[in-house]
Amino acid sequence: MAGWYMARRPNMSSKVVIALALLAFALVAAVPVALVVGVILMLLGHVIGGLALFGGSILAATAAVVLASVTGVRHLRGVVRGMLTEHDLTGHDLTGHDFNEHNSQVVQLDRDDYTYIR
Repeated sequence: MAGWYMARRPNMSSKVVIALALLAFALVAAVPVALVVGVILMLLGHVIGGLALFGGSILAATAAVVLASVTGVRHLRGVVRGMLTEHDLTGHDLTGHDFNEHNSQVVQLDRDDYTYIR
């Protein structure tokens, strides 16, 4: 049972993906706040500062979302590749037959079994 729990714990790559997703979420949530603060700055006479604040928050949020999504996709591909490799190693018995081969049933359909709607 302990091996199962160890396998379920997130590794360093998973923690990085979670941290980047949380950072991206926080920066996206900060964009409306930056818009309000930027409008207040522009009303007080600091037009360039207000535009820079709002533009910078959009650029930071966009960069964080792109980085989190790219990292997440790479991590997901690695997890899927590991699962497929694990399935290939454990899915075969000593005779070389697939375990699912005995449980699956394949039904061949004739042309008469299809209904065509015109």
